[in-house]
Amino acid sequence: MSDARQLQSTAAGPFEAILIGVTPHGDERSAPEILEELAELADTGEFVIAGCVAQHRRHPDPNTYLGRGKLDELAELVEQTGAKVVICDDSLSPAQGRNIEQALGTLVLDRSELILHIFAHHARSPQAKLQVELAQLLYQIPRLKRMWTHLERQRGGIGVRGGAGEKQIDLDRSELRARIATCQRQLQVIEGRKAREVRTRADQFTIALVGYTNAGKSTLMNSLTQAGVLAEDRLFSTLDTRTRPWRLPGGRVVLLSDTVGFIRKLPHQLVSSFHATLEEALNADLLFLLVDGSSPHAIDHLHTVEEVLESLGAGNLPRIYVVNKRDRIDDMSLLTPLHRHGGTSVLVSARTGAGLGDLTDTLVGYLGRIEREVELVVPHDAGHLQPEIRSGTTVLREEYREDGCHLHVQLTDAMLARLLARGARQKT
Repeated sequence: MSDARQLQSTAAGPFEAILIGVTPHGDERSAPEILEELAELADTGEFVIAGCVAQHRRHPDPNTYLGRGKLDELAELVEQTGAKVVICDDSLSPAQGRNIEQALGTLVLDRSELILHIFAHHARSPQAKLQVELAQLLYQIPRLKRMWTHLERQRGGIGVRGGAGEKQIDLDRSELRARIATCQRQLQVIEGRKAREVRTRADQFTIALVGYTNAGKSTLMNSLTQAGVLAEDRLFSTLDTRTRPWRLPGGRVVLLSDTVGFIRKLPHQLVSSFHATLEEALNADLLFLLVDGSSPHAIDHLHTVEEVLESLGAGNLPRIYVVNKRDRIDDMSLLTPLHRHGGTSVLVSARTGAGLGDLTDTLVGYLGRIEREVELVVPHDAGHLQPEIRSGTTVLREEYREDGCHLHVQLTDAMLARLLARGARQKT
């Protein structure tokens, strides 16, 4: 591993970084505006922004990402600021990363590496740590030569066959593949256990919170369930799926699941390694798709989330659009494009609680449309089922008679089958 990468991985930091990106011709935004999201990611990764360079061109240069003139300009900026890191807004090929590092003499991180770095910092559970490690290993394998070119240079030139760098690459590749296999085996064990947990609540109605990172999913979960989960105003503060009970008016309980936020250009290695975690939440009966209504990029963020859902095979799941952060919206007319997007939408503030009653009413109305109404008879000797019925169904009417308690309820087919199997009767 090169000296720059050793510095990045072992020193306390933070390091000064210069951000770079390529944008199409006609984009009139300034470089800081173009690289606004990358700056947020860099800040989350604990880098200090020393400057921004954006180039207008049809496609990134296949060899150096930026054109030669812009690369020279970037080299001057690196020298002037003393920045230790250059962070690119796109994923770089191994050749592009190697060529830029050679031209600048400094560490170059691409967007994927930065996001992986952030995920590694935020991973808390054994499953999240393994998933992040697996994504990092999958990312590193095709880039080993870039990491070991310093050994090649010590032997008198890049690409000397049989040199120290080439031998080290072979050793590293073997070690990485062995570790990848180990991570995959360990994840299979954890994911198998998680899958069994999910199956035990198959008859309960589950809602998955999905949205762009920092849209307010964890804050909404806390407001609805008093879950006390971590909610920070930072990107990717949540990596694990958390499921909590949400008690509706009347006593019925549904399950609310929160998981990792989405972002544009999400590294495919992360999508792959976190697939089981995402799948756990996306096996839900309904999605609450959160959008930060105060963001000028709300529509773009919404499209990104829907693209990721489509890639996960969840594009057709029913959803309610939850436009969050209404307390930060000065001009409500800015929400017009969101309302035109289609579907059911509710405007809320997860932080202040405004609109949460409307969200609850919308959910109750949705349940009324999709679930079946039946009359259950709970015999006196099966009275232990009544708490389960009250928490797992919507009780519309009830009456005590000689043969037991008659409850007119609204429920899922799975819950009905469970109650009938445990002693309740359906009145026809």
